[in-house]
Amino acid sequence: MHVQVLCDSASDLNQEMFEQFSVQSLPLKVIINEEEYEDGIDIAPKEVYDRMRNGEAPKTAQVSPQAFRETFATLAEKGQPFIYFAFSSELSGTYQTAKMIEQEVKEEYEDAQFDVIDTKAASLGYGLIVLRAAELAKEGASYNEVLEIGQYHSTHMEHIFTVDDLEYLQRGGRVSRTAAFVGGLLKIKPLLHMEEGKLIPLEKIRGSKKVLKRMLEVMDERGADFQNQRMAISHGDDLERAKQLAEMIKETYGTKEIHIDYVGATIGAHAGPGTIALFFLNDTYK
Repeated sequence: MHVQVLCDSASDLNQEMFEQFSVQSLPLKVIINEEEYEDGIDIAPKEVYDRMRNGEAPKTAQVSPQAFRETFATLAEKGQPFIYFAFSSELSGTYQTAKMIEQEVKEEYEDAQFDVIDTKAASLGYGLIVLRAAELAKEGASYNEVLEIGQYHSTHMEHIFTVDDLEYLQRGGRVSRTAAFVGGLLKIKPLLHMEEGKLIPLEKIRGSKKVLKRMLEVMDERGADFQNQRMAISHGDDLERAKQLAEMIKETYGTKEIHIDYVGATIGAHAGPGTIALFFLNDTYK
């Protein structure tokens, strides 16, 4: 029996990818003006960005315990082995909820074979981990092989990203109000990365033209095996700049596969329109 790979909507993979690789995704919630939407199901990222540009302030909520219970119990009852790769525990309570439900379901179904893994990743960095695990599962790899590769990619996934307006990160408590105000005045673009699943400011760059070039330099310093790995770029409704960055990488490193997609509603609600994020491995592609 093939291993079933599960994730949540913070992976920013689209419906087509889920279907192609038989991935089951659980939606996080997006709340705008007291209205609750399921991320990627009844609200699209583009709509979230348009509404943010109009001054609305979306909030997000984790996957419900009920959704986890139903999903995990249904698969356990069928005797279906599965692995849930979760959105970084530093950015959402989703992983902790899933761990709690894991315990309950394993008590009820003692023979159930499944794990809940904290990827410490977000957006398409998380998506790339899920994709690689799902590819292997589809090829009929063993449970341990899928688990091991998923964990390897989680350990070696790099996230480098920039936001267009610090105001959105300030609202979510990621940067101080003063930093957001001064950054806006000076046209400073922050470069951020992920460390142990947390968002950490890396450096400040003046002027948006220099940002993409600097992202490439950081990638060069940290990455490995660029020609052979699959990379990803996610964007907050700025496809043009995402494509520009992809071209720069292909020209410089000969990378063949760069997956481009939206920063989904869950992460986009905090990062805002104009976000550009780059994801790659810092070790050999496996």
